[in-house]
Amino acid sequence: MHRIGIDIGRVIIGPVIGGRADTSFLGCGQEEAMRTPPAPGAFAGVADLVARTGGNAWLVSKCGPGVQAKTRAWLAHHRFWDQTGMDPSHLRFCLARPDKAVHARKLRLTVMIDDRLDVLEHLRGLVEHKLLFGEQKRPAPPWTTHVLDWAAVREWAARQWASAA
Repeated sequence: MHRIGIDIGRVIIGPVIGGRADTSFLGCGQEEAMRTPPAPGAFAGVADLVARTGGNAWLVSKCGPGVQAKTRAWLAHHRFWDQTGMDPSHLRFCLARPDKAVHARKLRLTVMIDDRLDVLEHLRGLVEHKLLFGEQKRPAPPWTTHVLDWAAVREWAARQWASAA
């Protein structure tokens, strides 16, 4: 059974579309941040992964205390937990990108979805499936699987579970 970690910034909130990232969430006040929409298909995609893994899905994000508070508020405001079925206790934060590997080890993740190659690099030899999310400036290396958007994540998951059956 897969155990999945999912980044938040530029994966669930403010993805890169057409070469432009929506960074308004980071550089604004809390009220404006609540208006930042989720990535297209993110909530349905997360709900699919939660169902496929029997609830073994976590959000794993690197950010400081201020953005952590804003992220918690955004998730509640958008009813993320209700819409995805993810357990609200399945939220992990760290202060440095390499520390996502600490969470991956503790949670025994088999899959990590992240938009940053440098994060996935720290997971080599630790997490079996490293999904590089969103538009990238360079081709994805062969030890990752590039997924452009949440539709691609769901297609990848369907293939994974079909081959495991």
